[in-house]
Amino acid sequence: MNEYENYLQFAKGIAYEAGKIMLKYFKQDNGENYKVDNTIVTLADTEINSYLISKVKEIYPNHAIDGEEEQFGESDYKWICDPVDGTAMYARHIPVSVFSLALVLNGSPILGVIYDPFTDNMYTAIKGNGAYKNGTKIKVSDIELNDMRSVSNFDIWPSAEYDIIEVIKELGKKTYFVSPGSIIRACTCVASGEFNLAIFPGKKYHDIAAAKVIVEEAGGKVTSFWGNEQRYDKYIQGAVISNGKVHNEVISILKKYL
Repeated sequence: MNEYENYLQFAKGIAYEAGKIMLKYFKQDNGENYKVDNTIVTLADTEINSYLISKVKEIYPNHAIDGEEEQFGESDYKWICDPVDGTAMYARHIPVSVFSLALVLNGSPILGVIYDPFTDNMYTAIKGNGAYKNGTKIKVSDIELNDMRSVSNFDIWPSAEYDIIEVIKELGKKTYFVSPGSIIRACTCVASGEFNLAIFPGKKYHDIAAAKVIVEEAGGKVTSFWGNEQRYDKYIQGAVISNGKVHNEVISILKKYL
């Protein structure tokens, strides 16, 4: 556990530096352009990714880095990073984006850090050691879908791997859906009990790796759309991120339409 604590402190240091970079570019020209898959990338994305690679090479040279914008090396230990999740919002100067970093061992996240520089909130977890927000332990809600307090998140974009429109229509009869523009930010809301569900219809594991360990250490559950465990160092089959209580119901509805 001491080794993992060292990894966590390293990850938190990266996160704080990433936050500074995000804030630096937020209110100025952030160099937005479009990648071949028509998703946005900014100067903050590339600078954070390069910074992570340089620090891992320096401190943990035997580890690999798999950033959404740049990768380096191969190892059983792999740092999975989404430098700026919610880039479309970030590029439009809307402050809901976050930085995400997980350390994955043979495909399984063993620790995760998510940092929101706009609120200075840091979410952390080491597998088997609970989940925390700014050092205070957090837990998921026990709210059912048909509870009037139920708030859930969904993401939809033109090239998403899965069509969840009919799923959202059915679930929308039971829960209030919102989409703040960052799936990882929504996952932190599940971990700390504000939301009871988030649905991610994509394949990019960078978006879910850190959330997987943080949400589950807070008492929730994260699986594929079919309810299966997944590796978080290769493409995933969507993700259901929940408080656990609503998980099976959501999976059954997804299976009905997919």
